[in-house]
Formats: sequence, structure tokens, C-alpha cells
Amino acid sequence: MPRASLSADAVVAFALETVDEAGPAALTLSAVAGRAGVATPSLYKHVRNLAELRDLVSARIMNDLADEVGLAVLGRSGEEALRAFMTAWRAFTLRAPHRYAAMLQTPEPRTAEAGERLLDIIRAALRSYGMTDSAAVHMARCLRAAVHGFAVLETDGAFGLPASLDESHALLVTMVVAGAGAPGARG
Repeated sequence: MPRASLSADAVVAFALETVDEAGPAALTLSAVAGRAGVATPSLYKHVRNLAELRDLVSARIMNDLADEVGLAVLGRSGEEALRAFMTAWRAFTLRAPHRYAAMLQTPEPRTAEAGERLLDIIRAALRSYGMTDSAAVHMARCLRAAVHGFAVLETDGAFGLPASLDESHALLVTMVVAGAGAPGARG
């Protein structure tokens, strides 16, 4: 018998628990059904298939990330906003590395709204630099590449040298901030 409280949101919550515990590769309908205490076919009342569940999970993670970086940037502008954005992004990935790894990086219809929220936060942080539309797009891409690249490498344990990762991240932030303030970055 399906749980009376089972819904699409509950299925996503069970999926996130699965990801948190065992990583994104462990996300299967069978694993989620087991966690929910239902038979796998019962999930089809709430999600069409595993691909849809992955999209819903990704949208939830992306919204959580947007909530955190948005709160960090709130009331800040310019260099202070970029520093807060990058620091909050890193903190999120370190606290929830499996969730971050489960987040789809390509635009999908279900993640579009959450992705747009993240872009709005980036645009707001860049607005005080006076960037034109295309300059803001280029800088947003560079910012995303920097925060995502560092996050993936750090959470995967790919930085094997003994120097401090905090110092490396601080240098990356300084480089991005300097790049954003450079005359050529404004378009």
C-alpha cells in the first residue's frame, strides 16, 4: 500500500535522502521506493520515470543553492557581492557534495526556473559593475565556470597538493573580482 502522505515532493525528499547517503549513482526508483516503504510502481503516480525524478531532484537542489547564495548576496553589491556569492556557493558544495554532484548542469525545463533564479542573483551582483548585457553574460559564464570548477575539483578530492584549499579559493575569488572590475570586462 502506498503511504497516504506520498506525493511528488515526498518522492523528491526520499530521493534526496538517497543521494545524501549514497551519492547520485545510487538514485534509482527502486532505492527511493524502498526508502518510502512502497513498491516501485507506486512511484509512477508521482513521477513518470527516473529521468523526471532526476530533473525534479536537480531543480530542488538548484533552488536550495539559489536560496543560499541569494541570501549571502542580499544587500551587497560589486566586489562584496561577488565574494559572498562565491563563498556561499563553495559552502553549499562542501556541506552537500552528493547533492551538488546530482545537480544537472544542462538546462532542462524543470530546472529552468531555478536556473533563472541563479542567473538573476549573478546579474544583480554584476549590475554594480555597469556591465552591458553581453558583458554580463560573459562574466556570468566565467563566474559559473570558476565556482563550479573549483567545487567539483574540491569535492572530488582532486586537489592533491598540500597547500591550503581555503587560500586557493581566496585567490580564485580575488582573481574573479579583479576580472569583473577590469575595464575590458564591462563591454
